Amino acid sequence: MKVAVIDYGSGNLASASRALALAAERAGIAADIEVTSDPAAVAKAERLVLPGQGAFADCAAGLAAIPGLREAVLAGVEGGKPFLGICVGMQLMAERGLEHAVTPGFGWIHGEITAMQPDGGLRLPQMGWNELRFTPGAHPLLEGLAPGDHAYFVHSYALSGGDPAELVATTEYGGEVTAIVARGNRAGTQFHVEKSQEVGLRILGNFLRWTP
Repeated sequence: MKVAVIDYGSGNLASASRALALAAERAGIAADIEVTSDPAAVAKAERLVLPGQGAFADCAAGLAAIPGLREAVLAGVEGGKPFLGICVGMQLMAERGLEHAVTPGFGWIHGEITAMQPDGGLRLPQMGWNELRFTPGAHPLLEGLAPGDHAYFVHSYALSGGDPAELVATTEYGGEVTAIVARGNRAGTQFHVEKSQEVGLRILGNFLRWTP
């Protein structure tokens, strides 16, 4: 199995690659994990992972700046390849982002990325371990996990106006915050799976086994 970790100048690429390799080893999956910005390599991969950190507009611009890369990602996903977006990589799945400017996203899920406004005087960014809230059996990515398991978040913007049918898991941080979204062969985690220890490795292993 060839897995492309998309390199567009933003994201914990080495950490994501190592976590995917470890998850594959634990799951008994022979996976070739490649960090790449080459559209041809993306086209040959069987699964696509898009990490991201920083501002939505900067990440969108970085992806578009590499000739053919954005198009290769879109073609692969529209062709049915399983896709996992991480943090801003997940946010790019939305219709648009409102960080610094109005920036179009992929439009794969409903809603837009807006500044968080947590109740209770909680500081931003939301940074640290927060529990996941979901209905058991809600999605194959959650197999082997239980509501209340914790994942590691670092963000100040989040999905708003999403479709409940695409919302797989949430967390609580001065109000409900989207944690995992999915639609068809496309899924994304607002939290950093590569930093979420056993929970993250379980999700990555589930992604490698996932047949949407």
